[in-house]
Amino acid sequence: MNGIYLDNSATTALSDGAKQAMIHALAEIYGNPSSVHAAGIEAKKAVEDARSAVVASLGLKERTSGTLFFTSGGTEADNLALVGAAEAKNFRFTPRIITTASEHPAILNTIAYLKTRGFDTVLIPTPGGVPDMDAFEKALTPETAIVSVMLVNNETGAVNDVAGMFKLVRQKCPSAVTHTDAVQGYTKVMCNPLRLGADLLSVSAHKIHGPKGVGALWCSQDIIRAKKLVPVQHGGGQEEGFRSGTENVPAIVGFGAAAAEAASGADKRTAHIESLRKRLVSGLPDGVSVNVPEKEYVPNIVSLTLPSVKSEVMVRFLSSNGIFVSAGSACSSHHRGISHVLTDFGLSEQKADCTIRVSMDAYNTEADIDAFCDALKRGIGSLCKVRR
Repeated sequence: MNGIYLDNSATTALSDGAKQAMIHALAEIYGNPSSVHAAGIEAKKAVEDARSAVVASLGLKERTSGTLFFTSGGTEADNLALVGAAEAKNFRFTPRIITTASEHPAILNTIAYLKTRGFDTVLIPTPGGVPDMDAFEKALTPETAIVSVMLVNNETGAVNDVAGMFKLVRQKCPSAVTHTDAVQGYTKVMCNPLRLGADLLSVSAHKIHGPKGVGALWCSQDIIRAKKLVPVQHGGGQEEGFRSGTENVPAIVGFGAAAAEAASGADKRTAHIESLRKRLVSGLPDGVSVNVPEKEYVPNIVSLTLPSVKSEVMVRFLSSNGIFVSAGSACSSHHRGISHVLTDFGLSEQKADCTIRVSMDAYNTEADIDAFCDALKRGIGSLCKVRR
């Protein structure tokens, strides 16, 4: 692809390792993993090797503490976690689901669906990118059945204290199921579900230079033993019965390769991205403000509010100059409105409508950042003149 790609929170380029692994799988591993003949056994081994690689990338040394199910992506993993947990039990009371107001649509829309099924839903405000802990603690009633908190926000880069929040859940609602959407935090911050206190954890391959259309849900053995999760689609019983359908072997193999690559050299990549962020912030034109979360945040996501230039207009201007950023979550761009994440963060609707997201990765260079800052300056100059 020609141009400067700074939209890595939407998706990432396929790594060479993942690409080569997928090419080999497409050409050589064509058996059905459920078949008992040699070709099927070979395919099954490829899937299990990839599963082990993804489990290891979560910081887990073995699979005895839980099971990882492959899905079609992060959205399906989130749906399996929430709907699967919601439908696993016949409640004798009105069950409550708690999440934050700045979650990804894969969570918020799924919870909105469960609300139509009789669940009480609570959205915790996140001013400055930080969950309101007083509101969270008050929401933890005996009726709480599920708590889902994202690990890293996809628009602001804010890192939630998932471990601290789930510890509180264990103290006040020990029977509640805990889930974290770790799609944006995966391989960028600590994602070990045991250390986070998560019963369920969702990840996606295409955020870490793997292929699109494949993700995974990690599930603790306690949840499986207690039968607190049921499948949401039914068929041949693949993935231990939790995700029926013939496995997409090439995509899963690519996921495994990307996970193995991402697990190595993480500190070096983080240092490089931190230096790019500093260069970007120092090179911004006058009038552009950085929406910095009040507490911890990942360095690769930078939210920028522009002076009186709408985000969609600037995204198109930059694209015409070969630079690709976004106006927020790619998953919600088809129904574009004012970002709920940014207004909950504390921005006015007007400022939220003038905010773009820059998301970097290890492939980006200082020259990319300089070119972006220069183009942004030219864009603000010309677009503001048009407004006048």
